[in-house]
Amino acid sequence: MLGVNATHIATRPSPCRPLQTISVRSLPTGQRVVSDLALLLPSLLPVGTNAAAPWKNQRTHAINYLRPSPISIHPLRLCSAGLHRDRDVMEDYRDKYTKDGTTDIHGQPALKKETGNWRACPYILANECCERLAYYGMSTNLVNYMKNRLNQVNATAANNVTNWSGTCYIMPLLGAFIADAYLGRYWTISSFMIIYILGLVLLTMTASVKGLKAPCSNGVCHPTKAQTAAVFIALYLIALGTGGIKPCVSSFGADQFDESDESEKKRKSSFFNWFYFSINIGALIAASVLVWIQMNVGWGWGFGIPAVAMAVAVISFFWGTRLYRHQKPGGSPLTRIAQVIFASVRKAGVKVPADKSLLYEITVKESAIEGSRKLKHTDQLTIDMMPVYRYKRMLSCSSQSFHSFLDKAAVETEEDKNKGPVNPWRLCTVTQIEELKSVLRLLPIWASGIIFSTVYSQMSTMFVLQGNTLDPHMGPHFKIPSASLSIFDTISVIVWVPIYDRFLVPFVRKLTGRDRGFTQLTRMGIGLFISIFSMLAAGILEVVRLQVVARHNLYNDKDDYVPISIFWQVPQYFIIGAAEVFTFIGQLEFFYDQAPDAMRSMCSALSLTTVALGNYLSTLLVTIVTSITTKNGKLGWIPDNLNQGHLDYFFWLLAILSVLNLLVYLVIAKFYTYKNTVEDADTKGDAIEP
Repeated sequence: MLGVNATHIATRPSPCRPLQTISVRSLPTGQRVVSDLALLLPSLLPVGTNAAAPWKNQRTHAINYLRPSPISIHPLRLCSAGLHRDRDVMEDYRDKYTKDGTTDIHGQPALKKETGNWRACPYILANECCERLAYYGMSTNLVNYMKNRLNQVNATAANNVTNWSGTCYIMPLLGAFIADAYLGRYWTISSFMIIYILGLVLLTMTASVKGLKAPCSNGVCHPTKAQTAAVFIALYLIALGTGGIKPCVSSFGADQFDESDESEKKRKSSFFNWFYFSINIGALIAASVLVWIQMNVGWGWGFGIPAVAMAVAVISFFWGTRLYRHQKPGGSPLTRIAQVIFASVRKAGVKVPADKSLLYEITVKESAIEGSRKLKHTDQLTIDMMPVYRYKRMLSCSSQSFHSFLDKAAVETEEDKNKGPVNPWRLCTVTQIEELKSVLRLLPIWASGIIFSTVYSQMSTMFVLQGNTLDPHMGPHFKIPSASLSIFDTISVIVWVPIYDRFLVPFVRKLTGRDRGFTQLTRMGIGLFISIFSMLAAGILEVVRLQVVARHNLYNDKDDYVPISIFWQVPQYFIIGAAEVFTFIGQLEFFYDQAPDAMRSMCSALSLTTVALGNYLSTLLVTIVTSITTKNGKLGWIPDNLNQGHLDYFFWLLAILSVLNLLVYLVIAKFYTYKNTVEDADTKGDAIEP
């Protein structure tokens, strides 16, 4: 039983007999159940809440409910029926609210039956669908806009697009930091959507307003430096805007599901599938309708419609405000990481106790970090087991040495005990240290996604340039723009998401016994494997294309189509779509689940930076390949006239890099240690494998 500090306790009237005041200290230990129930009231409140803040009034009310008058029962005639009713009342009270610390828009504890869950998700999914329609509507065909309106050559246009696209996926680090540290996800999304719309409006003006629009004659445009600068200012405003939205929307949607509720936790896994599905619905409209409008109606309309779509996204997001659950920002994650490193360095000479339960952690159930659960101490950073003892000993020693260094930050010295209030720059909690370990464990998995993103980025660059040389006719009068072929990537995702969620997961669940079917790491690995075949398909098509060029002697016919239907590109797009369903959705879920609770936006942003670095790596590869293959006056692999080049060599290079990346990933994934909270350890044991 719990220790008792109160002198007297009062209980709810019981039908057994009239109640009267008694002394708790006078009760035998076995009969202090009433006092224990009162002292347990704070622990019955939702996890992650501060009992001294919004829960103060509710807690007082609950205690008063248990003691409406200063009377109690005789210690030997305690009625168990009354206690059961009191327990049921408190259970009903606790089940009324979420247990993960989420609040409503007013900062009050979130009501389970009135907020979150799937009732809030349609507004978030509609927002994401419209925002992605706006993004892909102006980015899918951007390489052709650079070529036609800004008069740039193939390599320059491709590099500008990949550089901009990379920035769109590196800026989420800024937005995520603001969300996790200060504003929360809801207000961060709201603020950055305004910047996003301003960028889209400016981009529309550069394609339609005289003075901002580049003058063209005989099919050739001659933009001034100011006009080119206006285009890039608009594009990078959009990059800044998407940086505040992209890392927060998926995490904000997942926040609508209470992880302490098993039924809601299962629904959260399905949410990520349908979140990616909504992205591709927007992309489908963008790649089909909007690209056709840009090529046949005009760039002004082609960029104006995405601006309107973004306005619809804003309206949809705010429409669901009253239904949303909000995680409180936990303060600067970078500060907490710096505190762990600083405290570890200061205590470099301190010995870590063999009993890790002696490491410093606050005693209450909630973590000291706002909006975060406690994390269980781990003995290893990345190495869980090794099949060969020699390598296990070498790698495990290195890992354990580093984790022991970090653990020094939680060693409570005599100086720490005598200095009064805890200084986090001298003494950190175990949870704070485990936050840093969790992030470090994610980094190898994160790095393995860069090559996949490089392959994915080819859809907006090399696939488009390859498609420009193929026959785009659908019947005698209609021509499909090469950039619109990305519609088949989108269709692939739209087809595969329901198949995966409704058929594949239940089937694999029966075989593995896991709720998710595949583990998240297995799911990502399957996607990496599938992506290799996309590059093989693109390379094979290019070999065939060059053979046709040679057969018809089309080397100098830069502007004529090679007599091969553009629809032979469909397989490479469709394969990438299948790979996305496994890898990109797996990444979304994995980085959300494995991130510390108060760093989820940051870790979601970290997963998005693989797309950024993939684009930058693509730019680097194109630059290196062009530099090496154009020596001594050669045309190189990727000349302006692809009929005289060897684009197939570039696809073979990416296929080889993808194979090597997969092999490295398999090693990393095999030895990954999953995150384990104290709550998980208490309820499920130590073997936690999502």
